[in-house]
This record gives sequence, C-alpha cells and structure tokens, in this order.
Amino acid sequence: MEDSKFEVVAVDGLARLGYLKTGHGNVQTPVFMPVGTNANVKLLSTRDLEELQAEIILSNSYHLAVKPGVDVIKSLGGLHSFMDWRGGILTDSGGFQIFSLRKLIEVDDEGVLITSPVDGSKLFLTPELSIRIQRDLGSDIVMVLDQCGHPNSSYLETKDALRRTHAWAKRSVQVGVADNQMLFGIAQGGMFSDLRRMSAQYLAGLNFDGYAVGGLSIGEPLDLTLEMTYETTNNLPRDKARYFMGGGSPDLIVQLVDLGVDMFDSVFPTRIARHGTALTSYGRLNVRSSKFKTDKSPIDMNCDCFVCRRFSRAYIHHLFDRKEVLGGTLLSFHNIRFMMNLMRRIRESILKGSFKLLKKEVLELYEQKRDSNCDVVGNDRGFNTG
Repeated sequence: MEDSKFEVVAVDGLARLGYLKTGHGNVQTPVFMPVGTNANVKLLSTRDLEELQAEIILSNSYHLAVKPGVDVIKSLGGLHSFMDWRGGILTDSGGFQIFSLRKLIEVDDEGVLITSPVDGSKLFLTPELSIRIQRDLGSDIVMVLDQCGHPNSSYLETKDALRRTHAWAKRSVQVGVADNQMLFGIAQGGMFSDLRRMSAQYLAGLNFDGYAVGGLSIGEPLDLTLEMTYETTNNLPRDKARYFMGGGSPDLIVQLVDLGVDMFDSVFPTRIARHGTALTSYGRLNVRSSKFKTDKSPIDMNCDCFVCRRFSRAYIHHLFDRKEVLGGTLLSFHNIRFMMNLMRRIRESILKGSFKLLKKEVLELYEQKRDSNCDVVGNDRGFNTG
C-alpha cells in the first residue's frame, strides 16, 4: 500500500478535488461509481458506460463468486476482460450482505456463512478468502470484509461488531493485495460517535490505501447520517481517499462532499430509472405521469445525453405505458449521464471555490417536497448541467 495513489489538488472548505490513481487510469474525485453488482450496470453496456464517461464502476465479489464463480472469471482473463471494461473497478467484499441477507447468514469471529438467495449454495466467507477472491477477479480497489450492523443495534452489539470488523481488517492487511491493486478499510461504529471515532483512528493506523464510511444510509435519519460521517472523516488521514458506501442521491452527495467525502456508489439512479423516474436539472420527473403523454420536450433540456437529444417525454412515457424495456434503458442512460455531469460540476465548483453555491442550488431542487406523482417540482430554469 502506497500513499501516492491518491492526490488532493484543491479544497473548498472540507470539499476536496483529487485524483485516484488506479491500474486502469486516473479517476477524478469526487466521483460517482455506477453499480454493476453482477458484472453489469443494469440495462447498460460497457459501451454505454464509456459514452457516459464513467471512469470507475462497482461490482460485488460475493455475488460473482457464487455465479458464475471466480474460477470462470479468472480463466477468462479477470473481471475487466470478462465484462470488456477498460475503466476502474471497485469490488465490494460481501460485508453488506451481512446486513442485507441477515436472515441467511451466520457470523462468528472467523467469518460469515452465507446462504445464497439465488441457488441456496453456502459459502463460508473469511477476510482471507474475500481478499483472495478479489485478487483473482483483478479489481482495482479491493474492500476488506466487515460487519455492517443494523441502525437499531444496541451499543454493546455495535461495539462487538466493530471489534470483529477491526480484527478482520488487520487479517486482510496481512493477506495483502496484488501490486496493481489498492486495499480500502471500512470504518463502522453504527450510530455512536465514540465508536465512529474509534474505528476511524484504528483503521488509520493500518495504513490502508483508502477508507470507506460503512454502515450508513441504511434507514437512519439524514442528520444522523451526516453526523456519523463527519465523526468518521474527521478522524481519517487527509491524504487518503474517502468513500461513502451506498450514497447516490444528488442532495445526499453534495452534503457528503461538504464533509470531505471523495467517492460514492449507489443503485439509486438506475433503480429509479427502471421505475420511470428521471433525475433532471429541475428535480425529479416521473415520466409515467399522464401529463407527459403528448409532451414533445426532452426529459431535460439542459442535458447533453443522446436520450435528451433524440427522444421526447411522450415517447418515453409510451414505452413505460407499454412496459417496454427500452424505457428503462433510456432513463438509465440519462440518469447516469446526469450523475456524471453533476460530479463534474462539483469538481469544477471546488476548483473555483464556489462549491457552497452549487450545494445550495442542488438542495433547493432535491430536498423540497414532491407531489404524489413525483413530477418535476423545481423552478422553470433548473440548473445548467452542460
């Protein structure tokens, strides 16, 4: 692990502009990583992602280890070759499955036994096995195995999970990653400030290439999310990348950037796209609403993506009305482009020292109350994403 793999080049308050140096090119931060859990971002091809100018995506090593299997991917040249992706890849360790599949897991100090919800197969995942899986996948950023608790866990339950997370982190460092890979630690601590500080300080001592803020945005109130994030980032090394796991809405991202977070991932943009909701410079837009049946305008007149250049709201409304998959594909493309443009604007605003103004602009559009159809509720001007 080397300190030179991340560089901060400008700051605006706590917000940071930087570069993350991966084996597949430099990644500009703050960055949003589209989620491709099963080696694909749903409804999009890697050619789409290249056109969208995504620099790094996320895949899940546990799910890939179950199907198609690590041996299959390794025999085909690794994950980049398998999915024909030339950009960076961060692989999650399987730690989130301890939270999301908690009825199908058994945890002890050695590791976690996970029963697959796909085929019922069982995998006993240890910190060492998780690292070996990710080494074989050949991802650029490897995440340690951690125990993600529940937001309602007691102090003692959270402290015990944190003890286990720290022990697993140390074991992961001892295994190590390939020369062209980075290893990130994951700070936990639930909803308790002292545990968050303790976790960040302990992991800082292990000298990871970067650090993640884990176990947040899983159902707790927003103010608590922000408080626990600050308690974590304020105690992490300033010269290492900071990654908030599972943050993807525009309003949350700008608030987290303001706390010094550099990296984000979420299924949010593509998931809401598949259900007919677009992210726009005016706020959210529910294209399924009947008011768009004859609307000739694009999804977002301020967007430069091919969907907004070529298709009307009426056409995309029709696709959803007839349950055509293309509707979700087009909105997924648009929403990822929106996120790429938003992150570019965030980076530019940090460089210019105007990030606070952009944050205010985004919050005014995305924090306000929406009507029952989740139609556009921003002002008529919107903000410029071009």
